[in-house]
Amino acid sequence: MVGYPQSLTDPSYFGQILMLTYPLVGNYGVPGDNIDEYKLSKWFESSKVQVSGLVVSECCERPSHWSAKKSLSSWLIEHGIPAIQGIDTRALTKKIRTQGTMLCKLITQFDQPVGEKFYNQNDINLVERVSTKNVLTFNDDGRFHVVAVDCGIKQNQIRCLVKRGARVTVVPWDFNFNNLEFDGLFLSNGPGDPEKCGATIKNIK
Repeated sequence: MVGYPQSLTDPSYFGQILMLTYPLVGNYGVPGDNIDEYKLSKWFESSKVQVSGLVVSECCERPSHWSAKKSLSSWLIEHGIPAIQGIDTRALTKKIRTQGTMLCKLITQFDQPVGEKFYNQNDINLVERVSTKNVLTFNDDGRFHVVAVDCGIKQNQIRCLVKRGARVTVVPWDFNFNNLEFDGLFLSNGPGDPEKCGATIKNIK
């Protein structure tokens, strides 16, 4: 189980409109960006909100939790992310469960023309947009070396490797890791169509 701070900052959801089915969302607010002993975010999966929009039944504007630094709505506004409430999310979930993932838009007026063109995340390489641009190292004193290819890696994935004694080198999605010496290779999950990641596939082969 993960909360909305983790889900909304998960690079796997980049470019998507995320819908949460719990009746009231935002009860415990949003925590501060605390860093743990591994130099990783304690509460978030990346450095920013990754989704393109949020759909909820009701958003709580007065959160109550000892770690809350701001409300969910103020956090989304801060990151420029649109959201909508007053939606029967469970009924919509049933439709999605039957028809599968669908393209959608958030509009502000019922008489606003939707238009014909919908943004389709599978048309572009989303991994390129979320992957690190630099090589990063965690736990220099690790007992063994794991190269992690960042195709949308989560902070907790790195943490799980470090906790098990690994020195982790996080590399960009198109980085040629074949010249490195390592004991294990980790390919993270990520957004979009993996067939767009030609460089990653080539390096693995």
